[in-house]
Amino acid sequence: VQLVESGGGLVQAGGSLRLSCAASGSIYSINDMGWYRQAPGKQRELVARITRGGTTDYADSAKGRFTISRNNFLNTVDLQMDSLRPEDTAVYYCNADVRSTRYSGDSYWGQGTQVTVSS
Repeated sequence: VQLVESGGGLVQAGGSLRLSCAASGSIYSINDMGWYRQAPGKQRELVARITRGGTTDYADSAKGRFTISRNNFLNTVDLQMDSLRPEDTAVYYCNADVRSTRYSGDSYWGQGTQVTVSS
């Protein structure tokens, strides 16, 4: 199973970016999908997660500014980020809980995409 992210880049404070992640490989089904981030010198932290049924959970820092969505047919998850702040600067990682068969599964990570917000 591979997760491939896209959409990172450099943006000014107040701007927007949209991150996308596509899962491919031996996939029977995907449960939760999410986005995490890691800033230099800090631990990786949850940004947002979404269940297969569409229930979402956001970090306090993301509430009201970021929106997570997914497409269960395409095995993709997106993160729309608005009103970006310099403190949002980090490497953003896609995560997915993938079942490769009906009875087995694992958690997978993408390679990360850099988001840099200038002040």
